[in-house]
Amino acid sequence: MNDLHWTELIVFALLFGVVTVMGFVAAKWKAGETLEHLDEWGLGGRKFGSWITWFLIGGDLYTAYTFVAVPALMFSAGAAGFFALPYTVIVYPIVFMPLLRMWSVSRVHGYVTPADFVRGRYGSPLLALLIAITGIVATMPYIALQLVGLEAVLRTLGFNGSGFLGHLPLLIAFIVLAVYTYQSGLRAPALIAFVKDILIYVVIIVAVIYLPIKLGGWSEIFSSADEKFKATPAAGDGLLLNANNQLQYATLALGSALALFLYPHSITGVLASRGRKVIKRNMSALPAYSLVLGLLALLGYMAISAGTKPITNQATGKADTNTIVPVLFQEQFPSWFAGIAFAAIGIGALVPAAIMSIAAANLWTRNVYKEFMHKDATPAQEAKQAKLASLVVKFGAVAFILFIDPQFSIDLQLIGGVMILQTLPAVAIALYTRWFHMRGLIAGWTVGMAWGMWLLYNIPSADGKRQHFGSSALKLNDLGFFGWHPFAGNSMMIYAGILALAANLVVAVIVTVIARRMRTFNGTDETNLGDYHVDEGDKKLKKIGAH
Repeated sequence: MNDLHWTELIVFALLFGVVTVMGFVAAKWKAGETLEHLDEWGLGGRKFGSWITWFLIGGDLYTAYTFVAVPALMFSAGAAGFFALPYTVIVYPIVFMPLLRMWSVSRVHGYVTPADFVRGRYGSPLLALLIAITGIVATMPYIALQLVGLEAVLRTLGFNGSGFLGHLPLLIAFIVLAVYTYQSGLRAPALIAFVKDILIYVVIIVAVIYLPIKLGGWSEIFSSADEKFKATPAAGDGLLLNANNQLQYATLALGSALALFLYPHSITGVLASRGRKVIKRNMSALPAYSLVLGLLALLGYMAISAGTKPITNQATGKADTNTIVPVLFQEQFPSWFAGIAFAAIGIGALVPAAIMSIAAANLWTRNVYKEFMHKDATPAQEAKQAKLASLVVKFGAVAFILFIDPQFSIDLQLIGGVMILQTLPAVAIALYTRWFHMRGLIAGWTVGMAWGMWLLYNIPSADGKRQHFGSSALKLNDLGFFGWHPFAGNSMMIYAGILALAANLVVAVIVTVIARRMRTFNGTDETNLGDYHVDEGDKKLKKIGAH
């Protein structure tokens, strides 16, 4: 164990203590008649207004991993790391209308998860199960990544041991998180998100004003970064994109935008809102976070200019690049303010981790447990099952960190993004049309998932240390179809998730055409056109908490 930085640790612990108290108090905040119902425990009573929803969704999408990983990628690779900015700019116009329709149809029929909607739209338990499993599996490494961000902070504070004691602070933090999430449900991260976002805004505003002045100005910062990338040339690294990574940059941004609101935790934040007007306001206001994200990314260049070095992980003996931003803050800020910055990152891990675990628990409860194990489960039994499932999901994520190389956990998120994209036809497109046949959607999902995993399996890491699941960027030269290589010799790269989604759609179309010609039964749709347009106060809305 390294020497602890006591001033930073005390400030961090005090702020962590404040949000812990808020997490337990949240059970009575905007409380309904009972928390023994998924509408209340898993969706906060479906009555969050504009401000709460803004902080909740923002706290859900802009995570501790964003805070540490995007600048770390900029530090290591340069312009390629900036993909996160355009994708968060284009995502909101893309999802504006679909999310309104999802909210409306879910409120009419009492849907809690995207798989609930698929079950109602197609009457297919199998298709709904595939969507649910995809959401759960894709979310697990996402939760683990929040731990990566939190551990980067703890490591910088001095908790850098190689054994159990090195992970003990992380375990304590997540036990606390598990307990107050179990008690308060979605209300806990919704309330804590206020503190998290305020801290992040304060830290970023101070950082982008104070650090450039201290480091000699933006010109000096960009010059230092340019010198570093020119001195250590590598494929794709640099202040500017090159001919090889421009396509990958664009397709990764587009694929990430399409995937973001397919994640169950993103939809959970939307379904918890009070009405369509709330969602409209938020889709208009949330791009403000993109400005913060752009400023966050530039911390990677500031770290280069400051000569910041990552801390060596004592458990692996390797430099942990995720500590770049915490170390930068520790070296450049007074200890008390560094403690506030560390708290912003740490709390920024707890909020999304809580929402993600709740979303995954809702999927398990409604689309696996209730559908296949206990069809007559009461609302109270559903709530109990979801609470237990949320504990399992959280500590499953902790296991990722304890027993798997954290760097591999980060790479698992690449898999998660490719996986969740395969739910787009059954979830997003189905909000507008039922043209696709359920057998086509199942076939498309199967092919897209299989091919996507195969593509990722065959991509080595950039440093050559791992031959499989090393990146999501596929060289066109390596793209083949049954021995045919249409782009042989082409060194341009493309996001593998887009290719898998394209295959998914092609197969879904082909199978749908065949099934329609054969007049194969396409399930029963329990929704109707009017269900997708109802708003707050409409008589068609299902009563909150109704069985």
